[in-house]
Amino acid sequence: MSMEDRKLEVLRAIVEDFISTREPVGSKALADRHNLGVSAATIRNDMAALEEEGLIAQPHTSAGRVPTDAGYRMFVDRMTSIKPLSGAERRAIETFLDEAVDLDDVLHRAVRTLAQLTRNVAVVQYPSLSRSRVRHIEIVALTSSRLLLVLITDTGRVEQRVVELPGPVSDEVVADLRATLNTRLRDRLLAETPEIITDLPLGVTRELRGLVATLTSVLLETLVEAHSDRIVLGGTANLAEHAFDFPAIRPVLEALEEQVVLLRLLDESMASSQVLVHIGNENIHVGLHSASVVTSGYGPPGAAVGAVGVLGPRRMDYGHTMARVAAVARYVGDLLAER
Repeated sequence: MSMEDRKLEVLRAIVEDFISTREPVGSKALADRHNLGVSAATIRNDMAALEEEGLIAQPHTSAGRVPTDAGYRMFVDRMTSIKPLSGAERRAIETFLDEAVDLDDVLHRAVRTLAQLTRNVAVVQYPSLSRSRVRHIEIVALTSSRLLLVLITDTGRVEQRVVELPGPVSDEVVADLRATLNTRLRDRLLAETPEIITDLPLGVTRELRGLVATLTSVLLETLVEAHSDRIVLGGTANLAEHAFDFPAIRPVLEALEEQVVLLRLLDESMASSQVLVHIGNENIHVGLHSASVVTSGYGPPGAAVGAVGVLGPRRMDYGHTMARVAAVARYVGDLLAER
């Protein structure tokens, strides 16, 4: 084993010991617990080199060493395997999520599952409307001059709007409008629909233009999705188990309340096919500098429509957490595809 390889083994051992014990790690403990094949003196030399490289630090004089953010990053980047789920865990996830009755239920169950599996804070993003496709548009006449517009996407999103019309319309006109919208929009990405429906009023008779203009205006407002980047949060109480790791818990709680912070991390995950890990200072928001965030997109292969994630201490079991985030993301994606 080369000196560089041995240093990485020492770093791996320090990270694993610190994760499990919460105590700074000394050279004698490493020599006793790990079969590194060298003396404690050699380990001390390797630790000095790791400290010089900024991968470990000494919290106070005469203490052992703890990983820095850079050390955790090196550990995660060099991780050769993540801890697989047990058969019992896989069956529990599958059974629990399969019992969900609709999209809201799926996502709330996913959050509860992830929080329980990782003992951290879990977050799930609703499928983005802009990345979803139109499955069906339903128009229901509530009265002769009031319609209910229902937009159903392939990801299970359901958006409803009441449309006040400029005048009464017949059932035949409502049926024609329904057929026209579905012909134009079915299976199209919602991001494409504004361009498709903008000229829709021009393709109908003059008598119907006001009606169609009103309907398309409401539909366009729905697609703006000012409110649609929603997230489900769960397991916040798990932070109490990590008081040791968060010198100040308030900034973390404030960051969790600012959903835009989490959405930015989740959006980044949707653009990647990998499980992403943001450690400490890698998080842009200062409130998360004492935390790590693990995220993964979910949806069809190569076309994620949402993301799931876990927020916890930097001293988290990364292999365990990454595997469970990836598993829940996969199950959620598969479940939505089946529906």
